[in-house]
Amino acid sequence: MAPILAIALLVVLFLIERLYPLRKDTRSLLGRLTANIAISALAFVAAVALVQPAVQWALRWSADKPFGLVHLVPLPVWAEFALSFLLMDLAFYYWHVANHRVPFLWRFHNVHHIDPDLDVSTAFRFHFGEIAFSAAFSVVQVSLIGISPWAFAAYHLVFQTEVLFHHSNLRLPIGLERLLSYVVVTPRMHGIHHSQVERENKSNFGTVFTWWDRLHRTLGLNIPQEAIVVGIPGYSRAEDNTTGNALLMPFRKQRDYWRDPDGAVVEREKTPADTNPTRLAE
Repeated sequence: MAPILAIALLVVLFLIERLYPLRKDTRSLLGRLTANIAISALAFVAAVALVQPAVQWALRWSADKPFGLVHLVPLPVWAEFALSFLLMDLAFYYWHVANHRVPFLWRFHNVHHIDPDLDVSTAFRFHFGEIAFSAAFSVVQVSLIGISPWAFAAYHLVFQTEVLFHHSNLRLPIGLERLLSYVVVTPRMHGIHHSQVERENKSNFGTVFTWWDRLHRTLGLNIPQEAIVVGIPGYSRAEDNTTGNALLMPFRKQRDYWRDPDGAVVEREKTPADTNPTRLAE
């Protein structure tokens, strides 16, 4: 997606989510926007300098061979496109899981998660170090799949749109969102992923499709949004979310992520909604 289109969609979603918010703000919007814009700007620079050239090289290399999973057997154009699209999204699922479960990667990905509120401004709030690491991942991803440039462009458009959509704080009618959640990641679903409760944080890793979470049993839809506290307990102080502290955080000694400043582990008592983890709670 062209940067101007991404910014336009971000602004539209930002305005709509202010009118129809899903969760109430807990911190100053201006302070959060300042940090999120600064962190996102550095991420954008890293993406342009590292990720884009790496991806373009991988696309040319795999096209010249041709190389990749989609070339193992002859396929019609539509089937190759569909398979490429699905494999790209599955690969991003595994990359997201790795960013949560590999301690070194989590140091950087945590910068995204310590935002104390979740809205569309969080969508591109990634540490530039994480973006740099993703360049290597993207080379492997694109090369192994063997996706064509036009299929990659189509997936990237959907990917960026979906990232903005599911990070938004937009309240949709629950019936509509339940239907959408059978296929794509939605704001309520991703809100659970940004919960301070560890087991909820380690669920809902999908980017576009929800099928990978269903397949790997990492789906969790049964937490009401009003019960969710967004962020990471160990980094929930206001000063943790300043631009400077957020950018330096991966390079400092790490705290216990799941204990709040008082030393308590954030947990949740089971509720009736817990009886059906595959039904999206309101």
